[in-house]
Amino acid sequence: MPRLIREFSDGSRLEHDRGGIDDWCVYEVNPQGVRKPPLDTDYFARLKAYAAKFGVDKTYNDFVDIYERTTREVQAPVLNRIDEIAATYTGDVLGATKLFTILYAAMVSEENYPNTRLGRKIKRLGVYGMLYENMEIRYAANYMRGKPWREINELCRERGF
Repeated sequence: MPRLIREFSDGSRLEHDRGGIDDWCVYEVNPQGVRKPPLDTDYFARLKAYAAKFGVDKTYNDFVDIYERTTREVQAPVLNRIDEIAATYTGDVLGATKLFTILYAAMVSEENYPNTRLGRKIKRLGVYGMLYENMEIRYAANYMRGKPWREINELCRERGF
């Protein structure tokens, strides 16, 4: 059964529901009720566009603000913080709200992944690589697939997280 994460002012919403592995797949639902899981490459591209427009440090630091508040459950105070952050993205507040909520929901999912040892660290490593190491979006979204968790953890440690 779908679990509502958030409804948006345009009538769309975000949900967690059953996916291929667990009950934590994120789905975007448009106002007509069509559901689809957001792709890492799509929301990474949107994040990169915000970094180009509003600055890499601002965009990354806003992401980290949400990252540091993320637990295994969706929490209203974090959604409220996302609203505060999104309000600073002049000209696209709704888009920023959706983007940061998707990132948050994806990190909650990663924290709930069966037998995870890394949780949301995977998302931070991809975002960091894309924004600061100029990794191509598709590569940043996928380069950790199949790597041992200890190797990924070491890559995170080398970058200070």
